[in-house]
Amino acid sequence: MKISLWLLLALLLFGAACSLPPDRPVTRSALMATRIYSIYVIEESPEEVMNALNTRGEAILEAKRKIQGKEYPVHIKLLATSAGIEVLDYDR
Repeated sequence: MKISLWLLLALLLFGAACSLPPDRPVTRSALMATRIYSIYVIEESPEEVMNALNTRGEAILEAKRKIQGKEYPVHIKLLATSAGIEVLDYDR
């Protein structure tokens, strides 16, 4: 009985951690409104990023940010939420 309870709890936690596609599809104009292509140097095309956001609900990109002539490598995490696209950047 205890084992099945722990197994059920583990499955619930695993299922809750999975990303889901957004309720409304992400559009190109919504992606461009984040200005990530003007702030960062990103190799992936907007279509590739939109595809990832619309299928998985999130995208993690490798990018570079130019500050005072220097390039700093960063990871950008994009989350498609009901309120719009959230942008988080992390140093690599």
